[in-house]
Amino acid sequence: MLKYFLWLRYLSKRKIVLLSIAAVAFCVALLIVVASLFGGFIKAFEKTSSQQMGDIVISAPSTMKIPQYDELIAELKKLDNVTAVTPVLTGQGLLHLGKGNVRAISIWGIDARSRGMVTDFNKNLLKKTDTVFTAGDSGDIEAIAGIAVLVEPDERTDEYDIQKAKDYYGKKIFFMTGTVDGPNSYKRKNIPLRVTGISYAGFYELDRNFIYVPIEKLQSALYPDRPEKIADQIQIKIKAGIDTDVAVAKINGIWRKFATERLGWSDYNITITDIETSAQLQSRYIAELRKQMAMLLLIFGAVSFSAVVLIFCIFYMIVTARRRDIAVIKSCGAYGRTIMAVFIGFGLCVGIAGSIVGAGLGYVIIHNINPIENWISQVMGLNLWRGSVYMFSQIPNEFDALSAGKIMMFAIIAAGIGAVVPAIVAARTRPVKILRYE
Repeated sequence: MLKYFLWLRYLSKRKIVLLSIAAVAFCVALLIVVASLFGGFIKAFEKTSSQQMGDIVISAPSTMKIPQYDELIAELKKLDNVTAVTPVLTGQGLLHLGKGNVRAISIWGIDARSRGMVTDFNKNLLKKTDTVFTAGDSGDIEAIAGIAVLVEPDERTDEYDIQKAKDYYGKKIFFMTGTVDGPNSYKRKNIPLRVTGISYAGFYELDRNFIYVPIEKLQSALYPDRPEKIADQIQIKIKAGIDTDVAVAKINGIWRKFATERLGWSDYNITITDIETSAQLQSRYIAELRKQMAMLLLIFGAVSFSAVVLIFCIFYMIVTARRRDIAVIKSCGAYGRTIMAVFIGFGLCVGIAGSIVGAGLGYVIIHNINPIENWISQVMGLNLWRGSVYMFSQIPNEFDALSAGKIMMFAIIAAGIGAVVPAIVAARTRPVKILRYE
């Protein structure tokens, strides 16, 4: 009971202890905010990849296409763990939006109906309609453009002028590209498009670099001599809770059988066809993000070590100022290890209190990070977060409970370590020497 009494007494009477609690709380909050922001960014990136590409992607070799993809899709749909499948035909070129407005762009030929089942494509459209692409009388191909293709976000507010983007509805634009059907057979293509929709995914790279058109019309424009249906990718959505490795293995079996029996491909071409999850496609980039997060946490962790030094200084001051009390306690029969346990326990109490306060502060900051950023932007005119730089239009604000738990445990242990030396000094106090002249 003596230990608990002294802990409460020091916590309530020694106001300077609040400084050490505040230091621990600040360091814990800082590390939690950094870990949650980085972790949330990585999770948002992985989630966006899955939402825009499906769970598993079959990618043809760079010099080849996947013909008869409708038959392959029919085979893939027979698998129990497959929910939906959609084809994609890709192309790169220059998009001419008007006089002096030309930019590099990627064009995707898609099947709107199946794509809406595999990805969040339909949810991202500004104009919600039952039919994404409608048959028009003109010879122009209907196109859905990413919002940043048409307008750039405001430099200060980072918001898009939605009405200005909608002014492009019905306007004619041109996509300039080329195809290679064989050695020395480059064919230039100038494809007229008409804007009929706008996609706003909230992920700048998608909103800035992609336009979408019906896959059949894109094939007719790029490869008029290919009668069979062709695609560059087959994107697949699997049921929730299914092991992706198991799903990839089954899909790979279907693909090898189809490519061998239906397409007559060689083992080499079958092998170099990539079958990967959307996370694997982005694995190199995500790995670099995790390295940067680890380095940043290491740096801030080193800076936060100052809290340990502060706890050491404060506790040493307490031990020095309360040597008479310690001597009295020891003269009453308390062992040195009891005195040592008092101060180490006191340090742990400071760590626990600071960690709880810091975790609460970090939670509040994370969940209000976007309003805080907006407030700073409006009051100070300082735009801390730009979607064109950090990819997302909003700061990911998911609280990382696992990382928070680890940081709190580390802070409690560090606070205990900071109290060790003062505890040893207190335990070695000699009552006779201190009380001799009292």
